[in-house]
Amino acid sequence: MNSKYLVLYSDIVAKIEEGIFRTNSKLPSESSFMEEYRISRDTVRKSLHLLEQNGYIHKIKGKGSFVLDFSKFNFPVAGLISYKEMVEKLHLHSKTIIHMMELEKPDSNMVKLLDLTEAEKVWKVFRVRQINGKKIILDKDYFSSKFVTNLTKEICEDSIYRYIEGELGLKIGFSNKEITVEPCSEEDKQLLDIEDYDMVAVVKSTVHLMDGSLFQYSESRHRPDKFKFTDFARRTW
Repeated sequence: MNSKYLVLYSDIVAKIEEGIFRTNSKLPSESSFMEEYRISRDTVRKSLHLLEQNGYIHKIKGKGSFVLDFSKFNFPVAGLISYKEMVEKLHLHSKTIIHMMELEKPDSNMVKLLDLTEAEKVWKVFRVRQINGKKIILDKDYFSSKFVTNLTKEICEDSIYRYIEGELGLKIGFSNKEITVEPCSEEDKQLLDIEDYDMVAVVKSTVHLMDGSLFQYSESRHRPDKFKFTDFARRTW
């Protein structure tokens, strides 16, 4: 049986997604939820806290909870989070489609990007991410076979990071990211539900293990209307 706070959480999420609770509107009061669901104030607050954590609402002290634009999914710029972890955190209905998975000799550009020798090979993995029935992300990943020795379709459909850390015992450390907006390529148009958009948001990353070893280059191409990239900054004195 679901916990009471998860029942309330799920009901509010459903009403936000169905447009019953509209973007920028104020949610009913805590007392209203307490009366309707016959639950305690602490249970209501636990539900609201989870809604805020997952980007559905924003709580303003003394004013209440307001619905955010859930149609854009938050991607933290500063963090290092896998796609699988992101969709699990946001409770999104998602499907991964493997477009390409090959072990091949790298071209000169990839040799430079991953600091490889010409004799080394890379795993080339292209995955289309479908969220709520729409294909809106194209992830193009390249992994050095020196570190990622083997991949399967099942691993790529689930989580490569989970495999790297759980099965291979490697510790992923940090990444460098570059975010740009670029014209849609023919590949974007073929693989994504691009609709009328002619630009995509692109995040290019080089990812290192804890010991500093460079093991991955990725290019994540996003339909621009569905994503916002977020960061948290604190002024230092």
